[in-house]
Amino acid sequence: MVHQIGYKLRAQMHRFSRKLCRGLGKVVQRFVEEMLYGIQARGSVRPSEVARSLEEDISPKKVIERLSRNLARRRLAEHLGEAVLIEGAARIRQDTLLIVDPTDITKKYAKKMEYLAQVRDGSAKVLGWGYWVTMVVGAEVGSSEITPLVHKLYSQEAEDFVSENHKIIDAVRGVHRATAGRGIFVFDRGGDRNELYNELVGGGQCRFIVRQRGDRHLLYRGKRCETLSLDQQCKTPYAETVLKEQDGKEKPYFLHFGFRPVRLPKYPERKLWLVVINGFGQKPLMLLTTGPMRRCRKTLWWLVAAYITRWRIEETVRFIKQSYDLEDVRVLTYRRLKTIAALVLAASFFAAVYLGTRAKLEILALHVLQAAKRIFGIPNFG
Repeated sequence: MVHQIGYKLRAQMHRFSRKLCRGLGKVVQRFVEEMLYGIQARGSVRPSEVARSLEEDISPKKVIERLSRNLARRRLAEHLGEAVLIEGAARIRQDTLLIVDPTDITKKYAKKMEYLAQVRDGSAKVLGWGYWVTMVVGAEVGSSEITPLVHKLYSQEAEDFVSENHKIIDAVRGVHRATAGRGIFVFDRGGDRNELYNELVGGGQCRFIVRQRGDRHLLYRGKRCETLSLDQQCKTPYAETVLKEQDGKEKPYFLHFGFRPVRLPKYPERKLWLVVINGFGQKPLMLLTTGPMRRCRKTLWWLVAAYITRWRIEETVRFIKQSYDLEDVRVLTYRRLKTIAALVLAASFFAAVYLGTRAKLEILALHVLQAAKRIFGIPNFG
């Protein structure tokens, strides 16, 4: 059983790697296949761990040198990122959520890694050292399936860095182009900034849902109003109860929600809607969206559920980092770091999308039978 499952998985990974590496030659394809297999098999991005998983007849030192040399290939990260995006874009439907999540990897004890920069450790809530990562993940409301689309590492200390806004806009443009405008971009409060609205509204005419900070001014009935004052005026006649798991227990939230038609002062020609949700905390949760909203409970609830889906995806993002131990990356050069980030995107795409349900069940059965020898790790992205 072990050999049969291993053979099937390696065959699937061979086909997947060949798709990703079209036009790059057999040497690169072999390297990508080896890295993807090693990352999945060992749950690690360290070349030394990948080398051990390959179990070759030559010394591990030679294998590590070969892997390290190929990690430094020019534009390999860009090629892999574009290839995965093309594959994933075919799965994006008109109302698929395109969840944009700027995250980070921290390197607490690193000293010599190239372009090491100051980041905000999202888990510890403190400043530290590491790199930023722009992620975009496709998801459907009411479904546990995801489609990883973008996973790009960058540093503000790098020579080619312009701004965080530039990195996010670049990812949005790439996804918007690849999907031919399908999908709805979803941002947390960090997306409530003028530079992004210039792209979403003034540039790409994208559909979006953006959580509001509360200090933005919007046009309502031709008058300029602050979003918090609009919340106080907004009736919330619709209600729903949701359960959220906290500390292993389910906690009910009684939500009330409604909407107001609004516009951005800079783009008064574009119709937008402000959806107000009370019940998650003392302050209302406000979402600015391209809608269109109407007096229909089903329409409004879909939008609320769409944003709740974003919270679920945040857990998935953390799971990806933990599953592949991305923060344990130990290569020193910036190009290799970016290539590893692209390989993690490919590995998560393979596990979440490319493997069929039957294959995943076989792998889980293998884990039960051979818990002492981990052959292949399949993250549970649900």
